[in-house]
Amino acid sequence: MNENDILRALSKVQEPDLGKDLVTLNMVKDISINDNAVSFTIVLTTPACPLKELLRTDCIKAVQSINDGIVVNVNFTSHTSSKRIDSKTILPGVKNIIAVVSGKGGVGKSTVAANLALALSQHNARIGLMDADIYGPSVPIMFGVRGERPMMRDVNGKGMIVPLERYGIKLMSIGLLVDEKSAVVWRGPMASSAIKQFVTDVDWGELDYLVIDMPPGTGDIHLTLMQTVPVTGAVIVTTPQLVALADAKKGIAMFAQAQLNVPIIGLVENMAYFTPEELPGNKYYIFGKDGGKRLAEEYDLPFLGQIPLVQSIREGGDEGIPVMMSDDEISRAAFESFAAITARSVSMLNANFSEEKVAEIV
Repeated sequence: MNENDILRALSKVQEPDLGKDLVTLNMVKDISINDNAVSFTIVLTTPACPLKELLRTDCIKAVQSINDGIVVNVNFTSHTSSKRIDSKTILPGVKNIIAVVSGKGGVGKSTVAANLALALSQHNARIGLMDADIYGPSVPIMFGVRGERPMMRDVNGKGMIVPLERYGIKLMSIGLLVDEKSAVVWRGPMASSAIKQFVTDVDWGELDYLVIDMPPGTGDIHLTLMQTVPVTGAVIVTTPQLVALADAKKGIAMFAQAQLNVPIIGLVENMAYFTPEELPGNKYYIFGKDGGKRLAEEYDLPFLGQIPLVQSIREGGDEGIPVMMSDDEISRAAFESFAAITARSVSMLNANFSEEKVAEIV
């Protein structure tokens, strides 16, 4: 038994999402053979891969097809995939940019964005969270950094804003630059200019994912961001009720425009059902049932999951301790599943789409 035998066996193991075998995808590294024991490393396309155990099982079966008595040790590492092969003059160290959007306010978009960022970071991914909601920033409250101010740093002769860090996440928000009691009364061009600065004048460093909490609706800030940076894809947030679904359709329609060049990663249904703390097995569909799931099916979009309406999610946001940092296993599991499917969808986009470009809108 030699290294070529192992590679031949592993060439029969398919990566479920990408549709090619592990050897062709160059995912097999560091093969070691010691008597009757074999070890090797599989390089995953995302730290949050939900199919890790399936790949482990398939790899063990494939190698043991050579000889039943072989002891197989499968290790995993990750290299976050990216389709950014441009000059990367904007956000050069950021591999993937995920815009979290909604057609209307009040659907929990900021809560989803914050906990998505945290769930991805718990798989050792490097994460940034940009609060692009100029008129109603939520990040300072949700991460418990109200009143804190970012520092400045000289980067290649240019003064750059250093994002705050909390729970291992790099954070930037207009709420960190202005007094929270002051209203931001700006016309569209001023708000758009601020968003450009969050991209060009903030030292984000090396990131696997930059999650952007977008303002509700479909306006200037959305277009500015799409024109400024190559967004990997958008996550649409909705609740099951008809009013929210109608507005979510507008968000889908915006990204469906060919000139935007931004694929939709998928749709997540927030506040999908209410689960009382004292009755964790019960589900009450206060806002309707499966509206988001049906909308995803109608538009042939990936359905990223359902997030329950749980008191601890609201309390965590208010107290500056997002639910992903709490002991609420039910809510954590929902966000972990959502984040894993999102990361998986991003990997598939990167594998199947050509080079990202910024939007070209006249």
